[in-house]
Amino acid sequence: MLVGYGRVSSTSQSLNIQHQALVEAGCEKVFSEQVSGRSTTDRDQLNDALDFIREGDTLVVTRLDRLARSVGDLHQIIERLTEKKVAFRCLNQSGVDTDTSTGRLMLSILGAVAAFENDIRRERQIEGIEKAKAAGKYRGRPATISTDAVRELHQAGIGATEIAKRLQIGRASVYRALAA
Repeated sequence: MLVGYGRVSSTSQSLNIQHQALVEAGCEKVFSEQVSGRSTTDRDQLNDALDFIREGDTLVVTRLDRLARSVGDLHQIIERLTEKKVAFRCLNQSGVDTDTSTGRLMLSILGAVAAFENDIRRERQIEGIEKAKAAGKYRGRPATISTDAVRELHQAGIGATEIAKRLQIGRASVYRALAA
């Protein structure tokens, strides 16, 4: 059985193109979700797909970065598939499969390239933020916690837990506001 998995990073993106490609490739069951790919821990549909597949099945994705963003996560997922005797195939990057040694090599190389691209993108973003800060154009997210309100409640003898409840903030935020 071919089992598909699709993912987009945000709710503003559409899964339709991936879903259609997976169905056209012959996937009888498709799992999909709208969640960041940075980690596999919060990806319920991926975990459901990995639990669903059985020996002899093939997990299919449209692109490698839809499955994993890091080489470590990629190898962990592929290892889990291998243990279950499940094959892996990537539609838009032909040659990426786990049926052949060349396919496994391509998988590792493309996984490393994807992780490299992610690191480069993150570095550029940090450089852009630093440049904007130096030019006085980046101020970060506006403050959502009133340090004055936290201090007033604290001076009135109210504890951190109660302050957090009243202001609907975390206790750590109360301590940070008091320290500021």
